[in-house]
Amino acid sequence: MPERTIAFFEIVTEAAGEQRRIPQLDWDQALPSLATASVQERMIDKETTLIGSVATVHEQDHLLLHRVKDSAEWLSVMDWSTGEWHELEQNASRGFVDTSAIGLLSFGNVVGIMQGSVSAPTHKGLETWLNELHLFPGARLVLRPVLSKAEVERLGSAEGASSIEIRIGNHKAAALRGRTGRLANFLRLAHDAYGDINVTMIISVPRGKARVQDRQALLDDLRDIAPVAPGAADRARAKLVFAEADGVEHSRLVELTEHHITAKRKVSAVDDQGNSIRILSAVDAILDVAAEHEGELRAAVEADLA
Repeated sequence: MPERTIAFFEIVTEAAGEQRRIPQLDWDQALPSLATASVQERMIDKETTLIGSVATVHEQDHLLLHRVKDSAEWLSVMDWSTGEWHELEQNASRGFVDTSAIGLLSFGNVVGIMQGSVSAPTHKGLETWLNELHLFPGARLVLRPVLSKAEVERLGSAEGASSIEIRIGNHKAAALRGRTGRLANFLRLAHDAYGDINVTMIISVPRGKARVQDRQALLDDLRDIAPVAPGAADRARAKLVFAEADGVEHSRLVELTEHHITAKRKVSAVDDQGNSIRILSAVDAILDVAAEHEGELRAAVEADLA
């Protein structure tokens, strides 16, 4: 059984570059309507074609999001016992899709996503699909990673930052949109000047009382991009400065891209009778992980414990 990653995201609104939490989305009303809609009514055709479906698991509706494979993609099937293979051809009435399972949690507009393959829809695909389909009209929805409260609190309690290292990969600069700090501006300027490039930035502020304000300013800029760092950066780390009660300072290295709440789980493809149970296994895995991390997830999105 392969291991797959489950990642958790919070759905918020965004206006004028500012993200805000919203009341709980009414999935119980949206999903039954989606289940009875035609394929065309559940489909958006942007850079890729995305289609939503409803999966009922243990009498609870959850969402599947499919990426339609382009007709130009080479698809083949092979018999492992003989080595024989043949091409799979799409036709006008059938097609092949990559699927992601999306578990809908009952608090904080949190969703858990498991991709069925590396080319299956990500949280950005779900974000695009929700907004283009207007499943919840009236606001632009954004999916942002649910971050471990412990790491976020370390940023909040630090006195300054003595060094940072950030690497932004191709196609990720757009995640910095709406950030107003100098770090975000520097990274955007690099992409504006040179196009779709990899950018690595390292900033170090020397020790000494004369540079206290500079370390504080660097920390402020770091806090500005921290909420989007897991989605925007291939690597983001910082050495934070903390002050003890006696005035003595100490440093701690914090990884800003590795405190997104995720987990890996094995997913069964078939049951003992050979029937496909991929979707059932995926949704069960998402909900099991969510139950294990419920306290951490609720704290991260400031949802009261039930």
